[in-house]
This record gives sequence, C-alpha cells and structure tokens, in this order.
Amino acid sequence: MRSPNLNYHALLMDLYQLTMDAAYLENGKAEEIATFEMFIRGLPMDWGYFVAAGIDEALEIICGLRFTEDDIGYLRGTGLFKPVFLGYLEQFKFTGDICAIQEGTPFTVETPIIRVTAPRPESQLIETILLNTVNFQTMIASKASRIVNAAGEAKVIDFGLRRAHGGDAGIMGARSAYLAGAIGTSNVEAAKRYGIPPSGTMAHSYVMGYDDELESFRDYAKTFPKNTVLLI
Repeated sequence: MRSPNLNYHALLMDLYQLTMDAAYLENGKAEEIATFEMFIRGLPMDWGYFVAAGIDEALEIICGLRFTEDDIGYLRGTGLFKPVFLGYLEQFKFTGDICAIQEGTPFTVETPIIRVTAPRPESQLIETILLNTVNFQTMIASKASRIVNAAGEAKVIDFGLRRAHGGDAGIMGARSAYLAGAIGTSNVEAAKRYGIPPSGTMAHSYVMGYDDELESFRDYAKTFPKNTVLLI
C-alpha cells in the first residue's frame, strides 16, 4: 500500500533539531557519522504487541525533504542562525541509510523498528519527522489490530474520520486500520487513495426525515438493494 503522500512542511519539526545542527556545524561535528534507533520503551497494560505503521510515509518525507526560500527567510528573520548554517539548509538533502521493518509487522518493546545512519546533522534533523509520523500511525494500527483480534469472525470497519484530529489524521488513521486488518473505511478520500473498500451505514438524521421509521428503511433499501445497513 502506498504512503499517505500528504503535504509536509520542512519546518514541521522541533526548534532544537535546528539549533543542535547549527552547533554541530559550527563546532566541527558535521562529518561525524551517527546511528539513531527508534523503539518503544513500554507497552500499555494488557497489550502484548504493537503494529508498525507510518514508516513508508516517513521515508517518503525524508527523501523529499527540502527547505524553501520562504523557510530560509523565516529562519533568517528569527535572528538565531548564522549565514553558514542557513546555506547548509538551502542545500540540504538526506544522504544517509535507513533500515526499517515492514509496515504491518507486529513488534514488542525495545525492538528497533527504524535505524538511521547518516552524518550527525542529518540524523538529528529527521528525528521529529520519524516520531511524529510513525508514533501516531503505529498507535492506530496497534489498537485496530487488537479490535480485529477481539472481533473474531466479525468484520471491522474504520469509522474514525469524524473523531480524528483533522483531515490528515483521518486519512492516516484509515490507512493504519486497514494495514492492521480492518476490511473497509467510511472515509471516501482514504478509500480512493489506497484502494480500501468504502463502507458505511446510514445516519439517524435520515430516519428522522421520515414520519415512519419502517418507511425510511424501505426507501433506503430500495435505493441500495445490494448494500444496505440499517441504523436501528
């Protein structure tokens, strides 16, 4: 399944990634090679595992990470950074190596799911991207997997969009749930992007549009004779 491919802004990172990188460059540590590993320290109570998700998106973001003229102009305006560091960011391109487990893979605590080896400033700069992208989607995939396992033979469908923290989160959540075993989603955009079967019921507002509940059911079933789920 392809990654969410959402728009990602280079400055969507913690400030200290930039200030540490500026210090690395100024103090002769820019050529040092550093290895970072991403893992989770502990499991919630009664959880036996996590399910990895968001890795493909994170890799796509990192490979395409560039700072625009507008980004550089903003950073210059903060007064925090010297011209030599801003010049480094203008030319930034990740050149390191990343090893990761496959999305949808179960893992447990202290298992390295991503290993980054690169010049120290590059390894440092992508930390927030990895944590922001992988943590959320792994959380959704892990919860969805537990629901799927608990449901047994019953089918599980994602209906999370209306409770998601914004549109992007709804799309990433639908994809993560599908990776973990959900068979469909109510999120039409996610269904279109990733080939997830679209699915849904009917809202109570539809039933309230009729004087008679049974009449509302019959009309709906008449319109969708092969795809009717009634809300009782």
